[in-house]
Amino acid sequence: MNQVDTFPVTGLPKRGLPTRALVVGDPFRAEQISTQLGNVRQVAHQREYRSFVGEWNGTEVIVSSHGVGAPGAICLFQELMDAGVDTIIRLGTAGALLRGIGDGDLIIAESCVRDDGVTHQLVPESYPAAASPEVVLALAAAALAHDAPHHRGIVWTRAAFYPGIIDLNQAGYVKLGVLAIEMELSALLVLASTRGVRAGGGLVIDGANADDLVDTTGYDPHRTVVADGVARGMAVTLDALVALPELA
Repeated sequence: MNQVDTFPVTGLPKRGLPTRALVVGDPFRAEQISTQLGNVRQVAHQREYRSFVGEWNGTEVIVSSHGVGAPGAICLFQELMDAGVDTIIRLGTAGALLRGIGDGDLIIAESCVRDDGVTHQLVPESYPAAASPEVVLALAAAALAHDAPHHRGIVWTRAAFYPGIIDLNQAGYVKLGVLAIEMELSALLVLASTRGVRAGGGLVIDGANADDLVDTTGYDPHRTVVADGVARGMAVTLDALVALPELA
């Protein structure tokens, strides 16, 4: 495809994409999801951004990876929206903050704390990062249909994965009832709100958040309970994505 017809960062075609997108961090997870789709084809693979188009329950969707961290991820979100995508759900992983949330559980984000490292340069600090209500309800309905353990509430999107010497007030967010911590979702929700795009997120708990670890060896997302949760999360988010009505 001619470079004039593709976006510069992701390599996505500027025309002809489906209007519904499922986005994930890991390019290999995008490939994994693609194997569940019908009539699938890869449409772009550039840097961490890998994209497939296929069908789920008779509806055409695009599945794309965005890598780790909101500043890079928002490049994918921007180019998807510029291509005409009007509904985006993020399927990711997260660290639990509250007791009673188990490994493999699904978090359905209603809104996010904006510590993502990028949206403060795009909109005022007082601007919210809120999921589209219809996306939240579609995710909740799909989670119930799949008998997936799930929780709804606020998520902390933070740019730093492993903590440094600065106190980022995790204890305060725990007291406020924030459910989990991840790295990209608030950027999606803010950009989507400014563009009139529906967006939301389902996050699979993959263990303790990094602040509770002594060192990098304590983090192990590669366990059966997490893989099972991700498999449920794929079905839940894809079902929710295609269950939403067409936008007028």
